[in-house]
Amino acid sequence: MHRPSQLPLVLPHDPHYGRDAFMPGPSNAAALRLVESWPGWPSPVVVLSGPPGSGKTHLVHVWAARANAEILAAAALGGELSLDQTGAGPLAIDGINPGAVPDAALFHLINRVGELGSSLLLTSRQPADCWRIALPDLRSRLRMAAPASIGAPDDDLLRIVLVKLFADRQLVVDRPVIDYLLTRMERSLSAANALVDALDQAGLAENRRITRPMAAEILAASDGRTETFAVRQ
Repeated sequence: MHRPSQLPLVLPHDPHYGRDAFMPGPSNAAALRLVESWPGWPSPVVVLSGPPGSGKTHLVHVWAARANAEILAAAALGGELSLDQTGAGPLAIDGINPGAVPDAALFHLINRVGELGSSLLLTSRQPADCWRIALPDLRSRLRMAAPASIGAPDDDLLRIVLVKLFADRQLVVDRPVIDYLLTRMERSLSAANALVDALDQAGLAENRRITRPMAAEILAASDGRTETFAVRQ
């Protein structure tokens, strides 16, 4: 007899941005060292770059907890934000669009950080020398910033992250299922989070363990393909 699917009780899994939840690996080790070297930074300004889903926002929160820093989305710089509203303490601006940099606001913010002897952490998908900047003085200021980069996670790091995400949800998943996911999933930490969340909900809805066929269904649904996956070379 076919067992009908039940509606899952979806419990929120808010991102945990603590240092203990940040998984170090070759792709992020240098950036983590620089963040944790604060307040002994080589420059008052650090520019942290990396692809989407690489862990930049998590690292921003790690630093903010260490430095008691305020975090603002980059969109705030493009609005009517008064620099006086940001206080005098350390500040992080997360998610600067390299093709739409708020030149004047960022220039004045960097100057203010220097005057106050404070610290500023900027994040973007690309390093500062790739940003589209119209203001020469801003480009000059950014040349003096300390660069840090995060690469795409390797298989070892992704495996650790998947195992931890499943464990956080008290899910027991066999190693062959993890291996299957690793060879077919998008190479990002955000993709790992979304994948585990989808598998968790599917397991609850169908009241069964997470298996390789279930993983195949979720992967196929996530990118619109049928179950004909080419193993990544």
